[in-house]
Amino acid sequence: MPPSRSVVSPKDTDRSAEHREPPGRPGQPGRKVRPEHRSRHRAAPLPPDERRASIVCATIPLLIEHGAQVTTRQIAEAAGIAEGTIFRVFADKESLVEAAIETAFDPGPLDVALRAVDRSLELEARLCIAAAIVQRRAAAIWQLMAAVGMSKPPAGTRSRDGSGDGRHRLGDSTALAELFEPDRDRLRRDPAASAELFRGLIFATSHPALAAQPLDPAEIVSVLLHGIDAGSGTTPSTVTPSGTLASPEPLDVTC
Repeated sequence: MPPSRSVVSPKDTDRSAEHREPPGRPGQPGRKVRPEHRSRHRAAPLPPDERRASIVCATIPLLIEHGAQVTTRQIAEAAGIAEGTIFRVFADKESLVEAAIETAFDPGPLDVALRAVDRSLELEARLCIAAAIVQRRAAAIWQLMAAVGMSKPPAGTRSRDGSGDGRHRLGDSTALAELFEPDRDRLRRDPAASAELFRGLIFATSHPALAAQPLDPAEIVSVLLHGIDAGSGTTPSTVTPSGTLASPEPLDVTC
């Protein structure tokens, strides 16, 4: 009588494969891999520059949350990579933190956001959007500085022309000035000077050390353009290029 054969269903085969121990190194027993470990996602291979950028991007919010005490293990988990991958593109944790701070202070993304504001909107609407953009950036930077114990922004390593002698700024008045340009004729100051006032007002009314309760963007714009004198409710006159006084039409302040 032939020996009986055990019948294994496809489901049983799948289950056994799920818990099968992979072979270990030569001379070592295989190690059991839990199903959840097998399915953990790892980031796809990237060129070194792109890998550095992705790690830095994952590091910035962790610095805000944990400060300089953030661990490379936390960073690796946030970036979806093995911890050792960090040290293939960064010499040590300190160099990674420096790169993250450098990136956080880079004014490039702020410029892009400000230049994306629709120029066809009324002046108040344009400035309201810009104030919200600058406030969000400034708040993130102030949180980062407090978390890592910085008393002032770091000296920049690149200027706009790439000469390497630039300094980081919390706001760029050049991009802000472009928002004033379409309404140059209704302003008592040129767009560059108006942008500097605007930037200073945003910081003065938003920094937690200066303002108990930050002003909202619409109020900041109202104070900039119309001042704090309620008076009769009229807006200040502006000087036209010809030197004559003209009162601008009231505009709808919306965000």
